[in-house]
Amino acid sequence: SCVDAVLAHRPSVQDPLPGRGSWYVLTQLDDSSSHAQLEERLQAAMAQAHDDGLVLDAVMAKSAGEAKALWDIRETVPEAQFSNVKHDVSVPVSKTPQLIERVARALEGAFPGARQYVFGHLGDGNLHYNVGAEALLAQREAVNRIVYDAVSELGGSISAEHGLGQLKREAIRGRKAPLELELMRTLKRALDPAGLMNPGKVL
Repeated sequence: SCVDAVLAHRPSVQDPLPGRGSWYVLTQLDDSSSHAQLEERLQAAMAQAHDDGLVLDAVMAKSAGEAKALWDIRETVPEAQFSNVKHDVSVPVSKTPQLIERVARALEGAFPGARQYVFGHLGDGNLHYNVGAEALLAQREAVNRIVYDAVSELGGSISAEHGLGQLKREAIRGRKAPLELELMRTLKRALDPAGLMNPGKVL
């Protein structure tokens, strides 16, 4: 759904794998060996993954320009689906598929036909679980509850790389242990006794 959103938003973008699977992984590799050796090893790994049924297809950038074109797709995802209910959450890496499936089922039950745009960082379990479309913005609290409840059940956090800010100020209070919040406040008071830094947030 994320790639489709980018293609609709920027018609000039070329789909690297037209009509293929529902999930894409963008990987950049570097090595101290030669480029040719790295490419050979990657091709062997992709061939094995294909034979094992782990991947349907793959495309490898042959130049810096092709690599940039692939990264441009990823970097355009937030811009391409701007008007929706956004989440920046994390769960243990092994539970990422469970989170996606659990939230998808719950959202379909509550908001039939709601489009989900899930992208993020495969290596650390940090997901941007965004739910469209603009009509759901009025239902933000209900959508948040579905996503946050699933995250909590799987031992995750409703705040990942982008922090809490003001939107999650109340939500975090019911999902963090009181002692944990008090430790945060104690540290905040030690560093900022006059409360001058970053006012109006959780601490």
